[in-house]
Amino acid sequence: MSIELWLTFIAASAALLALPGPTITVVIGHAISAGRQSVWATVPGVVLGDCVAMTASLLGAGAILAASATLFTALKLAGAAYLIWLGIGLWRKTPNLEALDTKSAAQSNRSIFWNCFVVTAFNPKDIVFFVAFVPQFISSSHAFLPQIAILELTFLAMVGVNVALWSLAASQLRTRLARPGRVRQMNRISGSVLIGAGLLTARA
Repeated sequence: MSIELWLTFIAASAALLALPGPTITVVIGHAISAGRQSVWATVPGVVLGDCVAMTASLLGAGAILAASATLFTALKLAGAAYLIWLGIGLWRKTPNLEALDTKSAAQSNRSIFWNCFVVTAFNPKDIVFFVAFVPQFISSSHAFLPQIAILELTFLAMVGVNVALWSLAASQLRTRLARPGRVRQMNRISGSVLIGAGLLTARA
């Protein structure tokens, strides 16, 4: 792979990541609800989810989903239902601005990690998208697997930075609001966005 092709991939990926989707909405919701500590769960959750989605795409799952309307629709509706469930959870969440003890913080981060992982890994649109996106940057004159490894590691590193920036920025908003009523309002806004994203995903 030439350096020019790699830099083009970075530019295209940066443009893609600049557009927030359901995953970033989940990240922002958790950051507002749980604060700065959520970044330790959102970043690995989203990165691992994208790793699974990209690997599955390049192994052929994306082609299967693209060819099977029934399978694609079933996975899409399951993802939409999960987004709506997360949104309802944020609506019902009771704000807690006190510092979390070690045990409750670990439990919270574990839940946040799995929420981010599931939303990211099982988005059928992302899986099909990776099938169409990544091969454009693979050179036929070089070995396939090393190129795939480079592209995937590059994309995942960019994803990690992107999620961390969104999470830290949203947690700053939480710190500035720092009142249960305001945090509850932000939780409900984030929950409404997630519910809306789920409904749009189901209708798309």
